Amino acid sequence: MTDALTLEETKFYEQNGYILHKKQLFSPEKLSKLTEIFEEQWASHGRRMNSEQDTPHFRDERLLPFLLDDNVLDLVQSIIGPNIGLWSSHFICKEPLIGRQTPWHEDSSYWNGRLTRFDKIITVWLAIDRSWKENGCMRVIPGTHMNGFSEYEDVSMGENIFNTQIKNIDESKAVYFELEPGECSLHDSRIIHGAPPNKSEFRRCGYTMRYFATDARVIPEVNEGHKIWLARGIDVDGRNQWENA
Repeated sequence: MTDALTLEETKFYEQNGYILHKKQLFSPEKLSKLTEIFEEQWASHGRRMNSEQDTPHFRDERLLPFLLDDNVLDLVQSIIGPNIGLWSSHFICKEPLIGRQTPWHEDSSYWNGRLTRFDKIITVWLAIDRSWKENGCMRVIPGTHMNGFSEYEDVSMGENIFNTQIKNIDESKAVYFELEPGECSLHDSRIIHGAPPNKSEFRRCGYTMRYFATDARVIPEVNEGHKIWLARGIDVDGRNQWENA
């Protein structure tokens, strides 16, 4: 594997539910191409990205070489093993000065019932722009991936990207994911995370690439129109419906 995590890094991830990969994930040329695709998408959607750009690879196959790149899959394999399904991707952009807060949440809570298990789902969050505290970088509460589903409450959509958030978070425990363009973080689908608003003059865009171990099954009855790819290895469950099958 070309860019696998070390044993120490893997243990850190298992204990904390995340890790920062402070290395360039792609070559400069490949990152430049991904950035070009993002800028094209951002412009075509009137610079509104969060809801409009969920699973952009369904519509733009130019993204598949990035999602199925060996450097990405080697990192993922370090955590969830050699049998890997591509679950989803998402361009996420917080505009300068007006980028809204991402409330505290668990990704798995929004996917509850759509897969048979959540213990081996991982997000690779690739920084397209510099992602820093000042422009609303992602933050997590370490270790919360072991806690099960949390209790949520309603919040205003005026200030938030979602209309719910997890109750009673001690923000003093938060770890901020500060990344330079081309670097990435990895986090467990069950970890509590979010992001402050972007009140700076600097845009903050990232590309999330999400994967699952294939001993889980994506339940077709509640995933109508959702596409998955067998990224590496075999379908351990044996009943998943792959695009490249």
